[in-house]
Amino acid sequence: MDLMICGMCGVQYDTRCMVSCAVCDDPRQYVPPEGQTWTTLRDLQRSRKYSNVFRKDAFHSGVISIFTQPQVAIGQRAFLLCSPKGNILWDCVTYIDDETIARIAELGGVQAIVISHPHYYSTSLHWAEALGCKVYISAEDEEWVMRKGGAMAFWSEKRMELLDGEFVAVKVGGHFPGSSVLFWPRERKLFIADSITAVPSGVYHVDRPANTVSFAFMWSYPNMIPLPPDEVHHIWKAVADLDFADTHGAFWGRDTRGNSKKRVLESAQLVVRAMGYPDHSIHRECM
Repeated sequence: MDLMICGMCGVQYDTRCMVSCAVCDDPRQYVPPEGQTWTTLRDLQRSRKYSNVFRKDAFHSGVISIFTQPQVAIGQRAFLLCSPKGNILWDCVTYIDDETIARIAELGGVQAIVISHPHYYSTSLHWAEALGCKVYISAEDEEWVMRKGGAMAFWSEKRMELLDGEFVAVKVGGHFPGSSVLFWPRERKLFIADSITAVPSGVYHVDRPANTVSFAFMWSYPNMIPLPPDEVHHIWKAVADLDFADTHGAFWGRDTRGNSKKRVLESAQLVVRAMGYPDHSIHRECM
């Protein structure tokens, strides 16, 4: 409860004394103009300012977004995914309290937590201990884990099945070496975090003009550093055999519905062409 949490990225450290945040010092993130700030879970809870909102997807009651109001750190959402075989928590938010734990228990608890990449490690170990489950982290990104414990498991495979194949975590790389997405085959949904991100022009999907981009592929989102063409192509190849129709991103409202797989490929090709690579091998990909 008294371990230090970065005020910018929300990652919890294993110490009560910190000066700088390794995650924010990395070129993919940033330190805000006012400088590095720190907090703790105890301070966040005692302020009585914060609460976690649970909001069901408008078209699927088993897809529940969890996000903190007012915003803490980056402001991403976690997903509580409720299936006939059990529940998964995809990604985490920094803030957690007794009400959050009780609400998740009412909804059936969770059998596992899976984190997409280091920017959302947050207080995931605390979540896992509170919910009585494992939190799965890509082995490729272990160096970015600032607090380790027995409830944490590192997975090294390219794909990891969860709950007898109900969910499949898929490493796509790019943003970080172990950056992952979560595939829900039964529902044809892909939870993309920051590995792929839905852009504003991708959310509305009626009468879209040709060459309208739906997704971006970035090494750094806040600093707007794109991935090189080969990395974009690698991401596509990692998801090319997945049958998904919808995507759900890291932030509220960044959802694409219908025909999303085709739009991922189209966007990847548009992005690579815009970077000046009209003859790149990704343009020979098709569905």
